[in-house]
Amino acid sequence: MNQKQTPLYDALIQHKNRKSISYHVPGHKNGEVFLKEAHPVFQNILNVDVTELSGLDDLHSPSEAILEAETLLADYYEVKKSFFLINGSTVGNLAMILSAVSEGDEVLVQRNCHKSIMNGLSLANVRPIFIAPEFDTEWQVAGGLTLNSIKEAVKSHSQVKALIVTYPNYYGMVTNLKEIITYCHERNMIVLVDEAHGAHFKGSKKLPVSATELGADVVVQSAHKTLPAMTMGSYLHYNSERVDLGRLKMFLRMLQSSSPSYPIMASLDLARKYIATYEEEDLQYTLQMISQFREKMNQIPSIKLLSYKGEGDPLKVTIQSRTELSGFDMQSTLEEFGIFTELADEHNVLFIFPLLKRGDLYPIEDVWYAIKKGIGENKASERNFQKLTKGNSISTLQMSYKEQQKKKVEIILLSKAVGRVCAESVIPYPPGIPLLLPGESIKSEDIEQIYSLLEAGSRFQGGENITQHNIKVYQY
Repeated sequence: MNQKQTPLYDALIQHKNRKSISYHVPGHKNGEVFLKEAHPVFQNILNVDVTELSGLDDLHSPSEAILEAETLLADYYEVKKSFFLINGSTVGNLAMILSAVSEGDEVLVQRNCHKSIMNGLSLANVRPIFIAPEFDTEWQVAGGLTLNSIKEAVKSHSQVKALIVTYPNYYGMVTNLKEIITYCHERNMIVLVDEAHGAHFKGSKKLPVSATELGADVVVQSAHKTLPAMTMGSYLHYNSERVDLGRLKMFLRMLQSSSPSYPIMASLDLARKYIATYEEEDLQYTLQMISQFREKMNQIPSIKLLSYKGEGDPLKVTIQSRTELSGFDMQSTLEEFGIFTELADEHNVLFIFPLLKRGDLYPIEDVWYAIKKGIGENKASERNFQKLTKGNSISTLQMSYKEQQKKKVEIILLSKAVGRVCAESVIPYPPGIPLLLPGESIKSEDIEQIYSLLEAGSRFQGGENITQHNIKVYQY
């Protein structure tokens, strides 16, 4: 197929050029009805923000331009079927879980997965078996799953229906997914992959291999994270005989908006063309730019430039503080220079670089200057890393999702929570691995670790109760 084509984008531009009169939704009528003070900002997008009109196809029953665009997408990623997602990878994760497993099924789940995965498990009312990922003591972050940890889980849960993994993690770390997929498929297990940060992996052998190439059954990618697509624009790739395609389509129709955004869909069409026509010399140019950036970072004694122990995503660059500044402090300092990074944790700041084409300019020098002036002048000192105790590598819920829905919640003191069933997610950050999940029984070692983390100054995602030494539990 001709990957230089952009059928949906072309159809949208043809409609725009007709200068049609709108007596249909949306209410801004091709931008004719809009607040005047905001019109200059939005004008170039409003005249392509339309609805399912003649010639523009229908996302939920595609037969023309959208079908052509999705077919080109599937051809590039070499899968059986691909779908445009306009509600982000969240809707893709929900749909792939609901279509692949049924109520009561046992499902292996990477414990540090995205919250949309957790929500999908709850909606499907399955029996999750959580597997703890490896913890990188140098980076102080959670990595991926190992084959051995999966084998251990299968030993005690032989009826497992599926495995859900995150690949890569937020910091660009990857695991040996090929051997994991092979092992699971030999046992007729479905492998579902949240590859939100890996839509660009298919572009070159110098990047990690995409889960679409490694044989995963369903893969979800956030095109907007590393490809030039609009926010919420994502892809879902189906490449399986183990998952019912009709069921997957049904859940996508149920969960996605019935008023899909044409600007987002057109950007997905364009993003596919961008990566499909991305040449090796383009990547080499990008990698050279990143290499120059890394070389300059290595000259600043107040930061440590982290490197992958094995393979990883070169677009992700993580620096670690060697001063009294936390990662959050470094991020705030950079923002004073107008540099906004992807995330910070207690020790690190993460940069995500763009996929540049040869000759493209990007203000990398500005970043180096900001780090040198804002952070580099701080005195280097030894940082105290948390020594997290190792919890159970494999765990299950004490109370099923259906039981949780019937229970009332109360807030009690941490000191009185041992033996109770947790009713909220307790996630120390870093490393971002849930210490407790709703439905899990609270043990004395859990409380001890929470107190230890609080004393060390750890932050908790959504942990307002935890910082006050309280926790939500289900009533008896």
